[in-house]
Amino acid sequence: CALLEAQRSGAGQVVDTAMVDGAAVLMSMFWAFRTIGMFDETQPGTNLLDTGAHFYDVFECADGKYVSLGSIEPQFYAELRQLAGLGDAKWDAQLDTAAWPDLKAEIAAIFKQKTRDEWCAIMEHTDVCFAPVLTMSEAAEHPHNVERGTFIEVAGTKQPAPAPRFSRTRPEVTMAPAHPGQHSRAVL
Repeated sequence: CALLEAQRSGAGQVVDTAMVDGAAVLMSMFWAFRTIGMFDETQPGTNLLDTGAHFYDVFECADGKYVSLGSIEPQFYAELRQLAGLGDAKWDAQLDTAAWPDLKAEIAAIFKQKTRDEWCAIMEHTDVCFAPVLTMSEAAEHPHNVERGTFIEVAGTKQPAPAPRFSRTRPEVTMAPAHPGQHSRAVL
């Protein structure tokens, strides 16, 4: 942005990039939710996106592995209900926060009835807004990430590929990540 501005105005500028500012910006939606009464910071774990809702959380499976749900919109919630066998009328109260604790306990018990792989076979490639929670090694081997080339191997070390990606200029990784102190002499 500073380079674009310098090209336009002919004047330079300092770019102040603090990690805390970026983290604060990532919370913009929650600040907005708080303002309109949709987020109670005094009651963590009771809100729509902070593990309060039974349809937006991480659940343990029969094998001790986990799956995640994000079925907020009605069409995604309907798909979740159908595939998880949540036909009872009590599941109609999707946005009734008073019902969430009981529904959450029930859905947690339902997810404990099958392994993560069994749930993947049922819910992946559907509109449930579902994903398995993967280890780093599993993530590197997941078919989606393999197809995209999300991870690369350099000098025997698996690591994330550079991001973002550009259509014309492609960054190259020529060495494995450095260990602490590896390049100190060269830098000094």
